[in-house]
Amino acid sequence: MTLPDTPATPAPLRLADIATQAQVSEATVSRVLNGRAGVAASTRQRVLAALDVLGHARPVRLRRRSAGLVGLVIPELTNPIFPAFAQIIEQSLAGHGYTPVLCTQLPGGATEDELVEQLEERGVTGIVFLSGLHADSRADPARYTRLASRGVPFVLINGYHPGIDAPFVSPDDGAAARMAVRHLAELGHERIGLAVGPARYVPSRRKAEGFTAALAESFGLPRGQAERRVRHTLFGVEGGHAAAAALLDDEGCTGIVCGSDLMALGAVRAARQRGLEVPGALSVVGFDDSPLIAFTDPPLTTVRQPVQAMATAAVGALIEEIHDRARGHRTTRHSEFVFRPELVVRGSTGPVRG
Repeated sequence: MTLPDTPATPAPLRLADIATQAQVSEATVSRVLNGRAGVAASTRQRVLAALDVLGHARPVRLRRRSAGLVGLVIPELTNPIFPAFAQIIEQSLAGHGYTPVLCTQLPGGATEDELVEQLEERGVTGIVFLSGLHADSRADPARYTRLASRGVPFVLINGYHPGIDAPFVSPDDGAAARMAVRHLAELGHERIGLAVGPARYVPSRRKAEGFTAALAESFGLPRGQAERRVRHTLFGVEGGHAAAAALLDDEGCTGIVCGSDLMALGAVRAARQRGLEVPGALSVVGFDDSPLIAFTDPPLTTVRQPVQAMATAAVGALIEEIHDRARGHRTTRHSEFVFRPELVVRGSTGPVRG
């Protein structure tokens, strides 16, 4: 006779295990579990996260009431940089006591305006926009003016518009392009091209401006000639492939700077279809340093977008907006916080062939 399997008894809760997972002392874990003061919010969050990872339910006294809902509106999830941003933003919001509501724009699905309307219907306390219509120079910024007039605090990431009175958080796109060009120039490359998204998007335009300035600085290339090395295309692998193909065929480039990691993977594919080795015959630089990008073939040299710092700053700015509005004395927040990216050299760039 075979007895049915019975559920395993959960392992007892041990302070040492939680302390190891959270990288804090057992005394700190004890203070958090007993709801005592004297523990930083970030440390408390690490302990709670350790409980979750280890499969232990949080004590009832630690299940604090949400301070409110905060919407996070992002373009899509297929580009791994967007889930990376979303994860850190949601963690940071949770650390402040807010419950994040993720809204993703899918092809043929709800528009940004429709998502905002749905969030307002649910009484959100604030909204974070990531690479939204604020980044599109052709979009009407009045939608954000109307949102502010309805008393909804918001913050905007990746994209700047002077007509929107709100905090902006951006990477230094121009500096990113200059870093990439200088890296390729130091490797001996002179025929360098740029594959980047549509010109109407602020990050694409800023990268193009940084790129043409870097060609002038490194090679004395006139602006008109430098602009001929820029290919504006669709975001993603296919866009990167098409732009790289044009740069290889029309300009004979030996180095290509790309507006995203996915575009860089498209550039690598275009080179291989022509029998060109990467980095032997073509060096490729991406942008973002998306998760897992270090494990591509070859591992991608890229300019790392400071996601952790940007996401944390965006949440901090939003919380300040929320508190100011609650106190009834909001001041003008029309400012842009710009974060410097970092060049990460891997295997997709190498010396130019003689």
